[in-house]
Amino acid sequence: LLLAGPKATGKNVLAENLAAVFGRPVWDVSMYVNVDAAALIGADTLQKGEVVFREGPICRCARLGGFGVLDEVNMAKNEALAVLHATLDHRRVIDVPGYERTRFIGTMNYGYAGTRELNEALVSRFAVLDMPVISDTDLQKLLRRTFPTLSAKWAEQFALLFRDLRQKCDSGEISTKTLDLRGLLATLRLMDRP
Repeated sequence: LLLAGPKATGKNVLAENLAAVFGRPVWDVSMYVNVDAAALIGADTLQKGEVVFREGPICRCARLGGFGVLDEVNMAKNEALAVLHATLDHRRVIDVPGYERTRFIGTMNYGYAGTRELNEALVSRFAVLDMPVISDTDLQKLLRRTFPTLSAKWAEQFALLFRDLRQKCDSGEISTKTLDLRGLLATLRLMDRP
């Protein structure tokens, strides 16, 4: 599964909730630009004077099962993407005898610094789900559900503030760092404390 879309559309939250629904662990793998094949698969290391294999997150996912979340997959360099080509076949699972079955969920934002288009061969290994931007109405519902004492008036005001921030980010007037749904919820949690 490849969850693609703008910032603050809930890609990682959806991945975590899918794992929770299936009752499986989540293995977050940040695919930043310095991740290479050894960082994903693992490498030999010295331990108590012996050479042992130190597992990387892809091997750990295969051995322990669950959901491997490949965060910001479109920031990965070619060497890391080659590992994904080798592990994500047409069944979209890794079967290793004696190990649990693992599924991978990739997340990616379009158009941010350091990102790029994924090649068709890799994208074809995923079922792509374009994540929509949360609507004002749905954001108000989320705010009212998360903060039951929040009045409808204030839920509407915060939803409008979030929409204004998104519009300013989209037009390049302000940094995309300001658009953070988790940050908005965390701020409201701080305000909600007595």
